Amino acid sequence: MKPFKIILPIVVLAICFSIARKLILSPPEARRWGAPTAQLNVEALRLKKTQYKTTVTSQGVVRARTESTLIPEVSGQIVEVSRDFRNGGFFEKGELLVQIDRSDYETALIVAEAAVSQAEAALEQEKAQAAQARENWKSLGDGSKPTPLALREPQLAQANAALSSARARVAEAQRNLKRTEVRAPYAGRILEKSVDVGQYVSPGAVLASIYAIDYAEVRLPLSDDQLGFVDVPERYRGDHIDALEDGPTVTLRGKVGRQDAAWPGRIVRTEGAFDASSRQLFVIAQVDDPYGRSTTGQPPLKVGQFVTAEIDGSLMQDVFIIPRSALRSGSEILIVDKANKLFRRSIEVLWSDEENVIARDNLKEGELLCLTQVPFAVDGGLCVPDIEGEGKRVLEGQGGGWGGKGKGKGGKGKGGKGKGSKGGPPSGKGGAPADKAKGGAQ
Repeated sequence: MKPFKIILPIVVLAICFSIARKLILSPPEARRWGAPTAQLNVEALRLKKTQYKTTVTSQGVVRARTESTLIPEVSGQIVEVSRDFRNGGFFEKGELLVQIDRSDYETALIVAEAAVSQAEAALEQEKAQAAQARENWKSLGDGSKPTPLALREPQLAQANAALSSARARVAEAQRNLKRTEVRAPYAGRILEKSVDVGQYVSPGAVLASIYAIDYAEVRLPLSDDQLGFVDVPERYRGDHIDALEDGPTVTLRGKVGRQDAAWPGRIVRTEGAFDASSRQLFVIAQVDDPYGRSTTGQPPLKVGQFVTAEIDGSLMQDVFIIPRSALRSGSEILIVDKANKLFRRSIEVLWSDEENVIARDNLKEGELLCLTQVPFAVDGGLCVPDIEGEGKRVLEGQGGGWGGKGKGKGGKGKGGKGKGSKGGPPSGKGGAPADKAKGGAQ
């Protein structure tokens, strides 16, 4: 009995040690879970070739096409002015604006006309005397040729000259009398008046500054890049001004109080030289009848007003329109390939505005453009594109889930279609959880 009591504990300890050693050397494999595949949902646009109408923007200040200064040609006191002879007043061509006192000029005309009558009488007397001198020479002369002085020809020429001079003074007096009426040279508007009733003016004094209202002009600067998209009218040596074709249309936009207004116009010419400081060329936009009442209720386009211009540019063919929001730094975009992988691609920007970017090269029709901003995009990264007008495109074999390598019922799954163990989590890539040991899931 005593040896048995000694051996039994040793055997038990040996068995426990053997089992412990076996457990330590061959532990059961830990259950593993497959990490779900990362998927990025993005919005996408299928690229299509199309045409795009460019619009070139610029800005400038409205000015009158014709500006003048009213200056009197005679002196005198202003006795009358037009009711519209004030800052901002309108006038039509030939309208009387300023009336200068006529009294002195009417008197001068009467004196000049009297001098003409005297000169005419003197001429008639001289003609009679010349005729008498010729008859006397014929009857009393010795048959020789008479001298001009004997025939009173110098006296007759002097009388004719005196009459011509008197008539010229009459014409001058009539012009001066007419000049007492200062009339508008064209239909226009008063920019600033300088005189009023009762003021004495002399030749050379400024009565008012005026401008024509038939057209308004705006100088619009364009850079070299912008000029490439605008068909500006060019005039060459020898071309008549009437031979110039109408340029592209332009829409001028401005704000009058709280109202946004727009005025249609046209580019009519370019200036003869580039601006030396900005290296830009100025084109001239012209608006017809800027002060006429429009059917749309637009306010008049006033001189000195700041406006922005939208010029109709050229029509680009077979190009791709890319939203500006899809453009990354360095003229780079993201393309989604057929395997739903993202790839960066550089493009050449042909045209850009506030909303779109236009490109042609290095792009193919039907490719998917990623519209979502991906700050740290990696070439080859998987995504799920939501294509505009087509919906989401998910390829077979993609999807998140838990992966196991068990040999039982929970073996490898494929794209969420693998067989998983009963009672396990929802199947994704790799099926339901399972261990590697035989006998299925634990």
